[in-house]
Amino acid sequence: MSRSRLLVVPILAIALTACTDQPPVVQPTTTTAPDPNTYISFAFTGDVLTHTPLIEQAQRTAIAKGSTAEYDFTPMFEDVKQLVQSADLAMCHLETPIAPEGEALSAFPFFGVPKEVVTAIANAGFDRCSTASNHTYDRGLDGIDATVNALLENGVDQSGMARTPDEIEPRIVEVKGVRLCFLSYTFSYNGLKLPEGQEWRSAVINPDRILRDAERARQLGSEATIVSMHWGNEKESQANSMQTGIAETLTASGFVDLIVGHHAHVVQPIEQVNGVWVMYGLGNVLSNLPTDERWPANSQDAAIATIKLTKRPSGKISFDRPQVMPTWVDKRNGWVIRDVLAMLSDPKTDYGTARELELSLGRTTRVLGDFIAR
Repeated sequence: MSRSRLLVVPILAIALTACTDQPPVVQPTTTTAPDPNTYISFAFTGDVLTHTPLIEQAQRTAIAKGSTAEYDFTPMFEDVKQLVQSADLAMCHLETPIAPEGEALSAFPFFGVPKEVVTAIANAGFDRCSTASNHTYDRGLDGIDATVNALLENGVDQSGMARTPDEIEPRIVEVKGVRLCFLSYTFSYNGLKLPEGQEWRSAVINPDRILRDAERARQLGSEATIVSMHWGNEKESQANSMQTGIAETLTASGFVDLIVGHHAHVVQPIEQVNGVWVMYGLGNVLSNLPTDERWPANSQDAAIATIKLTKRPSGKISFDRPQVMPTWVDKRNGWVIRDVLAMLSDPKTDYGTARELELSLGRTTRVLGDFIAR
């Protein structure tokens, strides 16, 4: 009895299988088409302003490390290094010229700072600097040469200063196959004048000149032209009429794709003008302005602004809405650029520092709250 059951069941199963006309079920496979767009991430900061206390701290750091260099500014950038290095291209504004070789250092009102500042900028991951500022000519033509040389020796490109006439002209930089141009201008040289015949050493803000340069950049093949503007009223958190008027003119031209500002030493608004993002002022990412009756507390606040460029197969270029990471210069602990949000979320941050960070965040939020990355 049990044997016959064993024989019948397999035979029945075979018979049923033979009578089935349905094809075997094949599970569909899903494939993701490659993204045809090209993306470039940028990080921008405002002024690197090297005051005397920073220089003295850098000297103490170098001695403590037993460094062969006389100054070491690298710890000041350590907290923001990861963010800077994560961008495809990161750019800061180097406001102060490098002291020429063999000449004494100097600070306000005529700066000439150690070349090791540039070493720290490169170590932090910055790819380039804008350099046209009201301090461009503080140490004369030799200071301009020393600054450009120090940057290039450290693998950091720049726009805004020139050793030769062709260096001030629009130049194309290729990033991930996208052709870019960076231009840099300043409102003045603090009353100083470049020598006759040497006016090409830097570039003063003049809308006609900027538009001419931007148009030339487009002719050279620039797919996105980014303009650095050293402008605005010191200590004022709102853009002035000069800034807004020039922004209107430049963005209406179709030749300028992004404007990045600095000089006011405090953060200023970000807005779209004629569809182009304008960052009026990103503050002092590194400085030691005395926050007493002379300078407001927000002169130690700044923002690292990140923005993404998208290039579509059609060739169309667009910039996404910027995001900002608030920063604050921690003077009490070595003039370190602090990532405000990261430190506030760190339980190891002491109460006193946390309180300063909260105040800094509040100040920055009042100006840039809609753009702060949470």
